[in-house]
Amino acid sequence: MSAFYYRITESIRITVRPAYLPGQSRPSLGHFVFAYSVRIENVGTEPAKLLTRLWRIHDSVGLGEDHEVKGDGVVGEQPRLEAGRVHEYQSYCILKSPNGHMEGHYEFVRDSGVRFLAFIPRFDLNATADADRR
Repeated sequence: MSAFYYRITESIRITVRPAYLPGQSRPSLGHFVFAYSVRIENVGTEPAKLLTRLWRIHDSVGLGEDHEVKGDGVVGEQPRLEAGRVHEYQSYCILKSPNGHMEGHYEFVRDSGVRFLAFIPRFDLNATADADRR
């Protein structure tokens, strides 16, 4: 069972569960594939629509390599979350090293027009630790 991470901001709970994919990775070529499942839950009383995402990906190769991924929605969707509702999706990233981490935020808008950021908890990507859990 892989670890999971969660954070609540502005009544939006974001839970992430990363996993190393050894069958799709090629360590000798510096190609480490990680999947992650994301659960976004509105634990408040007001609806909110997810507009954009920003991911910061840190690859521990060498002195550390960072890059950002920005865009509209998540996997092609901009879900509207009523109170108590959940949106889940899966995605992946590829690192050059067996270790790194990710974090970021989603931008939401309430029906009133108020925009806010819901922060994605920092989570570790660790090929060695995931292999040890098996």
